[in-house]
Amino acid sequence: MLVGRLCQTPTIDAAFHRNALQFLRPPLRAAPSHELIAPICRPNQVAHRGGWSRLRGAQIGQQGCGLESSSRGFPILREQAHGHPLIYFDSAATSQKPRAVVEALRNFYEHDNANVHRGLHTLSGRATEAYEHARRRVAEYIGATSPDEIIFTRGTTESINLVAQAWGGKFIREGDVILLTVMEHHSNLVPWQLLAERKGACLRFLPVGDDGTLDVDLLSSLLTPEVKLFAFTHISNSLGTINPVAELCAKARAVGAVTLVDAAQSIGHMPLDVQELGCDLLAFSGHKMCGPTGIGALYGRAELLDSMPPWHGGGEMIVSVTLEKSTFKKPPHRFEGGTPNIAGAIGLAAAIDYIESIGRQAIFDHDSELARYTAERLTELPGTRAFGPKEERGALVGFVMDAAHPHDLTTFADQYGLAMRGGHHCNQPLMRRFGVSGTTRASFYFYNTMEEIDRMIEILQHAVRFFSPKEGRSPVRPLS
Repeated sequence: MLVGRLCQTPTIDAAFHRNALQFLRPPLRAAPSHELIAPICRPNQVAHRGGWSRLRGAQIGQQGCGLESSSRGFPILREQAHGHPLIYFDSAATSQKPRAVVEALRNFYEHDNANVHRGLHTLSGRATEAYEHARRRVAEYIGATSPDEIIFTRGTTESINLVAQAWGGKFIREGDVILLTVMEHHSNLVPWQLLAERKGACLRFLPVGDDGTLDVDLLSSLLTPEVKLFAFTHISNSLGTINPVAELCAKARAVGAVTLVDAAQSIGHMPLDVQELGCDLLAFSGHKMCGPTGIGALYGRAELLDSMPPWHGGGEMIVSVTLEKSTFKKPPHRFEGGTPNIAGAIGLAAAIDYIESIGRQAIFDHDSELARYTAERLTELPGTRAFGPKEERGALVGFVMDAAHPHDLTTFADQYGLAMRGGHHCNQPLMRRFGVSGTTRASFYFYNTMEEIDRMIEILQHAVRFFSPKEGRSPVRPLS
């Protein structure tokens, strides 16, 4: 039986609040102007270590930085935290939004706001066209054969639950097997636990090796004809592991299993084409790719979506309704009952335009370099261990420091303007696999720089000194 709340972050130790923070706060001061981390690009210059060089030709770059400077493109990156310039290393949780996306939302509400599909007036027509244009834009972005293969949802979690309820409710039977991996986010685990409990199905798990990669050598013994669904993540949100999706989908297809890919961490960071991947279903969230919160999409092959019953009943998804029964529209509208997140879809389309103006391969190269550099620099810190592959990885690095719990470390870092995330990252089984309660995670996007990583290492070095004084809790010199 499933018990308890999910993804709950434990309270930071009260003693840390009472005692540690009194040492943290007094020395804090704003860094001198010559030490400021952002903005670091200046006209006709690029950041050192090649961090921005690959983005230099982007259409939106006007300053020679390869990207709009943070002061223009991403207004929030000009914020300060505790008197220090904000360094935002939490994009795996949610990305920041460029002004172009914010303006798209504002423009809709100021000029085109109306409900879609059900109105014959001018505003409704404009809103409908913008909403359906967003669907076409998503289809183009991921290589779907038709916009009808794109269902708008609130995000990855809702997309996966839609499949579990609609497809799983119809096709999973007692004794069937659902194959997952040990590295799955709770949103790609809990829905299948609930389905298996309800239907009498079994769950199997592909293990994760010590290097953070899937043990694909065991796949042949796990991916048997009893497996009806193989659901797995594209990029691990805790390890940064990039899984061989095309290979996994091909092996699943050979035994007749349906495949679902969680693309939450890959959708805005690398080239992605569902035809090349060969997946049956793919889920993602807009807020992790510069889009608004509360919008995402589920891709499904047309014949698969046609076979699925509705999962939410209401307006818009019906053809006709009598007191006795209803008939339903074809996908995707069959799965979009009620008023959708119109503005969110429009904002998502604007985010896609923004990302493609830079280039997803350029973003991937840039993010990978930041992650590699971070993992390399973390080896300089005593008692610090990074998780995940040593070679190619996604745009994040999770690590533990012997001197401090992840919650304490991220709270310490915040005092210097560094935003990271500490905890289990909705990956509790994976954390147990590696024998830790949680990690500190630094995650990146195209608006981050090598200089910010250098600053992070300075802050973490200061944390080592603070949490591991040689004799008692001695005073710590202020960090600029």
